[in-house]
This record gives sequence, C-alpha cells and structure tokens, in this order.
Amino acid sequence: MEEGKHFIGNRWTAPSSGETIPVVDPSDGQVFSQIARGTSADIDRAVSAARAAYDGAWGATSAADRGRILARLSMLIAACHEDIAQIEARDTGKPLTQARADAAGIARYFEFYAGAADKLHGETLPYQSGFTVLTIREPHGVTGHIVPWNYPLQIFGRSVGAALAAGNACVVKPAEDACLSLLRIAELAAEAGLPEGALNIVTGYGYEAGAALARHPGIDHISFTGSPMTGAAVTKMAADNHVPVTLELGGKSPQIVFADADFDAALPVLVAAIVQNAGQTCSAGSRVLIERAAYEPLIERLSEAFAALKVGPSRLDLDCGPLISAKQQQRVWDFLSDAQHDGIAMAAHGEVVTEAPEAGFYQAPTLLRDVPRTHRLAREEVFGPVLAVMPFDDEADALKLANDTNYGLVAGIWTRDGARQMRLARRVRSGQVFINNYGAGGGVELPFGGVKHSGHGREKGFEALYGFTTLKTIAIKHG
Repeated sequence: MEEGKHFIGNRWTAPSSGETIPVVDPSDGQVFSQIARGTSADIDRAVSAARAAYDGAWGATSAADRGRILARLSMLIAACHEDIAQIEARDTGKPLTQARADAAGIARYFEFYAGAADKLHGETLPYQSGFTVLTIREPHGVTGHIVPWNYPLQIFGRSVGAALAAGNACVVKPAEDACLSLLRIAELAAEAGLPEGALNIVTGYGYEAGAALARHPGIDHISFTGSPMTGAAVTKMAADNHVPVTLELGGKSPQIVFADADFDAALPVLVAAIVQNAGQTCSAGSRVLIERAAYEPLIERLSEAFAALKVGPSRLDLDCGPLISAKQQQRVWDFLSDAQHDGIAMAAHGEVVTEAPEAGFYQAPTLLRDVPRTHRLAREEVFGPVLAVMPFDDEADALKLANDTNYGLVAGIWTRDGARQMRLARRVRSGQVFINNYGAGGGVELPFGGVKHSGHGREKGFEALYGFTTLKTIAIKHG
C-alpha cells in the first residue's frame, strides 16, 4: 500500500492535484499518514479504467469465474485478517475487537457473493401461443460507490461485493476520514486476480471527488451511504444523467420494551446497540421505549450498565473507542448541551479512562431519561453513544412513538407475546425488525435498507444483486 496515492487500474497512482490529506488517529488526534486528494480528473481516470474493464476482460469473465476471483479475495482477506483489523482500528478509533469483527465481516461478504455470482438468473414467462418470453439480469456497467467512515470495511463489502458479483466494474470514493483499510483490500483484490480497472479507489473530499463521481456521465449506478442531506444532493447530481441511486441514510431506531420482556436477555443488547462503534452506527438502537409499568426498574438496570462502561484508545480494546473526529465530537457535545439546557435528566454515563490521550476525540456513553417526544434528541440522529429513553402507555402508544420520526431503518421489539410481536412487526415503519434480538449478529444474508428518510433500495443478502443489475425481457416469436 503506497501512501498518498489512489488505486486505479490495479496500480498506485499519484493524485492529479499533487496534494494529499492528513490522516488523523482518533485515539490521540495525531497525524500518522496521508491520502491522495482526488479531483474530477482522478475520477475521470478511474471511470475510464472501469469502462475499459467492463468492455474488456472483466465484462468477458463468466459468472463462475467472477465467483472464483471473489472467493480468492475472501481467502486473502481472511489470511490478512489481523493486519486489516489493526489498520481499521487506528484509522477509525474502533476497539480492536470491533475492528476484527469488521475484518471478518468483509471476508464473509466476499465469500457470500462469490457463491452467489453464478446463481443470479432470470425467468421464463407464460405468454401467448407461439412465443417464448424470458428475462435475463445484466449488470448496469460501471457503478459508483460512496462509502462512509463509520464502517468502511463492512459497507464496502456489502456494496462492492454485490456489484462485482453481478459483473459491474466499480469506482469507489471512501470518506476522507477512513480510507486505509479499503486501499489494502484493493491491493488484495488485484492479487486475487481481479482484472485491471474492475475495482478502482479514488480518495479525497466529498465535495470534490465524491461530487465528481456522483455527477459523472460515465457512471451507470450509484450506491451511497451517509446523511439524508448529502444523499439528497447525490441523488440530484445523479438525476442529471438519469442514473439510479441506492441510498442508506441512517436512522433513529427504536427498541420497544414491554413489561413482559426478558430483561436479562434485553439489557446487554440495549446497551451494545448504542455503544458499538461509539454510537456511530446507522442502525444504532438510539431510542429505548419502555412500557410505563417497567420503566423505573429497567432504567435502574440500564443506569448500572452505563456507569460500568469504559472508554479509551483503540489499542486498549475497551467498551467504546473515540469518535471519528473533532467535528463529530462537537456534534455530540451540541446535542448534550441542548439536553442540559432543556432540563433532560442524565441517568448515568460511562467513564473515559485516564490512559486516554487528551487530544483524542472521546465521549463517555450517556443515558438520558424522560426525553420529551418532540425534542430533537428523540427525533434526530446523534451518531454518538447517547441513548434516549422514553416511557409509553400501551401497544398503540408504543407504535405511535416508534413511528414518530422521519427515519425508518431498524426496530427492535422485546415481548413474550407472539401475537403482539407480529402486530408490531407489521405496523412499525422500518426496513428491518428484530424480535427479542437486535441486529442478528450482522447478518450478511439479510437484506438491509430503510424507508422514509432512511433511504431506499436494499443492500446485503441476495436482494442486493437485484439492485446491481437491470432486467431485460426477450420475446421470441416462433409460431
């Protein structure tokens, strides 16, 4: 991996601008590397390389052989698992356990899509006598992937893995805050046998390289994960070229806890769902809605759990690492300042350990109780380790409260009542619903995406392959 360069056409390529961007370790606030500052000229080169691959060697590769290449990539990632995890931990601030899980996750994505590559097919359709009608699935061509900083490995795996399996050539623009692990993966992809130009990575700022990718006329499909505001901007730029966009735009996901729930099973999951990755997770369970009869007992147990949480640098592998940047830290502080100003009670908070460098971007996990339903902490995405807890009166009230945000990505339901489980699962407005669990351990196989301002389209699982293909109908008249 060469510092300060893009990866285009299986080669390390200097940025056209000649400029680089410093890479900061969130654990101590210190610069430890450089990435290339990409421009529209670099995006042009990457798109041209991808088009040449799609029109050439990669486009001519059979589905079975695509699968074999992706399988080799999966095995190479697994063999380099610890190296990749160490890169990810330093670049993002994740505790090592979480970084290792992400490294294992991307290997699993490529393993899954390797096996799926030659299983994607169309149908034959009953039609008029004398006709045979069939459908086939074809790749879009060149796909653009704008990957965020919170889970670069996993989101790259679920997006690029599916796109390559379907036969597309890819141009990736990672977030400037977290690029290094993906550059290492691109290097391994070339080693696995991916042809020149099938996978290209251009680093840089979103407003430069990201915008150039979104509006590029040579792109046939865009996958974007990020904020609703940026997602809207990407969609508008892509619309000028009539390019379809898959969007995953975050959430304010509720966990609904009824008085009959198994609190021993729910408690560690409620805590982990907001503490994982310092709360910087699109699907974080950032609201806990508790039936009033159980409110005080569960608040007490949540408070004890939060008070025991430890925060520190990634190398210490504690419950929680730093936030990604000073900018993100300030965003979380602004939310907490509003809570204090508005008299919202802090029930408990964790501890930043003394070994944490002062220049790191730390925030102790914070539990807020009795959050008013109309307050921004109940409705907006904090993207930090801040849990808003609210009571509800009955099932109808719980549903109303769960649906009372602009988001709809994930929901959790905790109850032993089977009929209630299904009533709520069907009526809550969310792309995924988990009953008596949350997240199902990552679930590479499980389609993922949202409704409302959480986006549209689906990634992960076999469903993602449909999004990275277009359907063609062929009607044959034979008499």
